[in-house]
Amino acid sequence: MYQNSWFHYAKVYAALAGCWGFIAIKYQWGKIGKAHWFRAWPFVIVAINIMIAVVSDFESAYHFFVLGESTWVTSEGATQLAGWNNVFNGIAGIINIFCMTGWWSVYASEDKTDMLWPDMTWVYIIAYDIWNFCYTYNCLPTHSWFCGFALLLAPTVAAFIWNKGGWIQNRAFTLAIWCMFAQVFPYFQEESIFVTHSTLDPSAATAVSIAALVANIAAIIYIAYRAKKLGRNPYKQDVFEGTSDWEKATARRAKVDYAHAE
Repeated sequence: MYQNSWFHYAKVYAALAGCWGFIAIKYQWGKIGKAHWFRAWPFVIVAINIMIAVVSDFESAYHFFVLGESTWVTSEGATQLAGWNNVFNGIAGIINIFCMTGWWSVYASEDKTDMLWPDMTWVYIIAYDIWNFCYTYNCLPTHSWFCGFALLLAPTVAAFIWNKGGWIQNRAFTLAIWCMFAQVFPYFQEESIFVTHSTLDPSAATAVSIAALVANIAAIIYIAYRAKKLGRNPYKQDVFEGTSDWEKATARRAKVDYAHAE
C-alpha cells in the first residue's frame, strides 16, 4: 500500500511550505522573517491546506452525486463513504478559512521558541479541530485515529495549557512530521497491528459533518459579533483583543518593529 494520491502529495508539500515560512518568522530570518507583508503567510498557507481537504471532500461528493456511488475506492485502495456528509463538511471548511482573523498580527516570541498568532484563539481552534477531524472521518477513514483525533489533540492541548498563540505553528510541525512518516511507512497505518477500521456508517458520517458545519457557523457568527462590537475589520485587525488568550499570547511577542523591517 502506498500513499500516492494527489491529496497526500499536495498535503505534505503544503505543510512543509508552511513550516519553512513559520520558521522564518519565528527566527526572524533576514528581511523576509521581519517583513510586514510576510506576516500574512500563515493565513495563506493554512487557507491552501484547508482548500486541499475541501477539494478532497468535494471529490468524494462527485462520486455520489454524479457517478451515483455511495462508496468508492481511492487510488490507494481506501474505501470512502460519499454523500451529503462531504458537502456539509466541505462548506464547513470554506467557512473555517474566513474564521481566521488578524491576518497581519503574527509575530516571533521574545525567546524565539514560537511563531505567535494571538488572534487565533480557542474559537478558531475548536472549529478547525471539529472540521478537520470530520474530514479525516470522511476521506481518510482508516487514518482518522492517527491523523484525526491524536494529531489534532497534540497542538490543541499545548495551546490550551501553556503555549498561548503558538497553536498554528505546532499544528504545522506535527502535521508535516505525520505526513512524511505516512509517506515513508504506509504499512504502519494500513496493515500493521495499529491499523484502524471504519464502520462506513452514513448516520455517523452525516452527524459529524453537521457538527462541523454548525461549529464553524457559530464561530463565524461570534467573530462577526466581536468585529462589530469593536468596530474592526476582522481580517486587518485583531478581534479577540482583550481576551485572556490574546493577552497571554501578545505578552510573549518579541519587540520588533515589523512595520519598518522590510
